[in-house]
Amino acid sequence: MKLRWGIMSSAWIAIHKVIPGIQQSELGEVTAIASRGIAKAEEAAANLGIAKAYGSYEELLADADIDAVYIPLPNHMHKEWTIKAAEAGKHVLCEKPIALTAAEAQEMIDACRKAGVVLAEAFMYRHHPRYTRIQEIIASGEIGELRAISGAFTFNNAADANNVRYKAEWGGGSLYDVGCYPISAARLLLGQEPVAATMHAFFSEQHDNVDMMSSGILEFPGNIALTFDCGMWAAERNRLEVLGTEGRIELPNAFAPGENDQFIVYAKDGERVEGPFDLNTYSLQADRFAKVVRGEAEPAVGEDDPRAGMIVLEACLKSARTKSRVEL
Repeated sequence: MKLRWGIMSSAWIAIHKVIPGIQQSELGEVTAIASRGIAKAEEAAANLGIAKAYGSYEELLADADIDAVYIPLPNHMHKEWTIKAAEAGKHVLCEKPIALTAAEAQEMIDACRKAGVVLAEAFMYRHHPRYTRIQEIIASGEIGELRAISGAFTFNNAADANNVRYKAEWGGGSLYDVGCYPISAARLLLGQEPVAATMHAFFSEQHDNVDMMSSGILEFPGNIALTFDCGMWAAERNRLEVLGTEGRIELPNAFAPGENDQFIVYAKDGERVEGPFDLNTYSLQADRFAKVVRGEAEPAVGEDDPRAGMIVLEACLKSARTKSRVEL
């Protein structure tokens, strides 16, 4: 039996990435989609071959034929609808960032735990096998002792002034939208949490004073740091580098799915390319989620990881606004 998905919103990421990814997966199928208006839901259902369309999220949650929901709603709505989905007995894949604060994330974790449903944050890149391979290379000592990680995720969408990313009360800003990627990648590869954050940010009055560009450093135990930048008003970049004493690993396309998902290892024995793999990380995410629900696999990260990630994001924003180093 395939995991039956309900999609809670006709957001761009759902229509263009997540729904096709689920439909191409081995263990998932999209059963229904809901929007705030039935017309949008019916249009999306017709275009994507989805059997059911609902004009409210409540109707979708009441559907007994749905096992799990994907929530790509604006960030400030994640907590409310994750908790409602859990209370309806649905497993939840919630778009990143999972919440606005660590306290909200904890409420969501508690609700899903109480209901006995799986909760996962939709960092699709984590499910690409290259990250497991990079962890193996680091552990092998091939690039020596780890010294630093650096990353960047930027794009330019500033002209779209009405975008939800530019609403402060809704959880807008580049740290929440794309900075969370290099932060989560460093936490994943290092297997530990940072101890301090120091950030600089450009808060744009034209965009409800959200951070349109942020740059900073996260201090990790063992004298290792992540240096990174993220932005929504800058040329496009999407990369990660892992630096050791004897070599380094470069990911020129660190977080996006599909083509150019190779990585390059520079070590004493020379340079080599692993990949490209040409894998759809949205499909991989759907299959991993289904296996976790079925008890056939462990989650990519622990169930408390979303709260830990929000602690870091809150510290980064506090540092940027106070122009100070913030200890976690």
